[in-house]
Amino acid sequence: MSFYQSQTLINNKKISKFAISIVKDLQDKNFQAYLVGGCVRDLLCGIEPKDFDIATNATPEQIRKIFKASRIIGKRFKLVHVFNRSELIEVATFRSGEDSSDIGNLITDQSGKIIRDNIWGTLEEDTYRRDFTINALYYCPFTQKIADHNDGMKHVHEKIIVSIGDPQKRFAEDPVRSLRAIRFSNKLNFKIDKEIKEAIYDKGDLLSSISNARLFDEFCKIFLNGMAEKNFKKLLSFGLNKYLVGTNPDANEFTYNVMIEALRNTDRRLANNQSVTPGFLIAALLWPQLIETSLQRGEINLRKYFRSMDRILRRQQKITAIPRKFHGYIKDIWVLQLKLHSRIGKQPFKTLKHPRFRAAYDFLLIREKVSCDGNYLGNWWTDFQKDDNAIKKSLIAELHEKGKEESFKKFGFSEELR
Repeated sequence: MSFYQSQTLINNKKISKFAISIVKDLQDKNFQAYLVGGCVRDLLCGIEPKDFDIATNATPEQIRKIFKASRIIGKRFKLVHVFNRSELIEVATFRSGEDSSDIGNLITDQSGKIIRDNIWGTLEEDTYRRDFTINALYYCPFTQKIADHNDGMKHVHEKIIVSIGDPQKRFAEDPVRSLRAIRFSNKLNFKIDKEIKEAIYDKGDLLSSISNARLFDEFCKIFLNGMAEKNFKKLLSFGLNKYLVGTNPDANEFTYNVMIEALRNTDRRLANNQSVTPGFLIAALLWPQLIETSLQRGEINLRKYFRSMDRILRRQQKITAIPRKFHGYIKDIWVLQLKLHSRIGKQPFKTLKHPRFRAAYDFLLIREKVSCDGNYLGNWWTDFQKDDNAIKKSLIAELHEKGKEESFKKFGFSEELR
């Protein structure tokens, strides 16, 4: 075990005071306690951590006794959540996982995936249960020393992601490590070690055994972190995109372009501190499937269009769980695409008042941009949103003058209908 003095590497002012207080309370009770994992790695890389995790030799039951505002969670891996009014800190007990004879605590399936691991160990043993060397750094905010047993500091300096132990075995234990390696690579701008790349290719298919709830969590981490486009392209290069999104980007050029533009839009919104929701992104990523199943002789069959919605959502639900609250949100965006094209009579005024109008309008702009359509439907709706009744009446009047031959009577952009 190597120890690095870190006064010049980590600034304690960037660490949650609540997390530091938890470390202090555990140490005051004669337990070892360290900040660990992603927060230490991010601090070393000059990135502000989103959350703080703590590792200790206190058992979950002992942690629970020390902190009244806490709860034990998990069966696969027992953890303790310690919380106050504004923060939640995850506290984990050091794990060993080396004694496979203890089948009551360490259980793997036929593929080698760990389905239960509650064998407590030492700090040194715990380092071997971590996925990558850069995530196996333990920091004490009081001594300001970093404990490193796997050359994690070296690999942070070299900007490379390296597995702890044989990646073939480690990725079989937890196939989600393939997704984590890709996400960390883009987030940190680190290279992926050659052996990890081979393990991703060899063990990537094991992601099909992961629960859809856990994959939805990974979907959000990968696509709602500001690096959606980069992550998607790297997933595509490893053939892992199908484990998060049911739409095949190679189906045709339109499908690929819609997916990429939706991901770029998500990244832009995050860069501009605008809100994003997985519901919107799922609606956009599944859109090509809805068009494909609804298309008949170059036009959208409305009966097929409405009937296909639930079927496509159920298909995606088998891959990643979609929380119930997003089902209606997604279908609203799809239904409103019809209404955004149909601008007859008082329909535009009703559409404008719909609670999902803004999301549907944003998606319309994505569709129009990808289709390179010259009808300027997006511009029309941009103008119609202006708080000027004279402009609204003028826009409606222009539509009436253009008559029945205008393309606004027909749903869909040309690129979509090919």
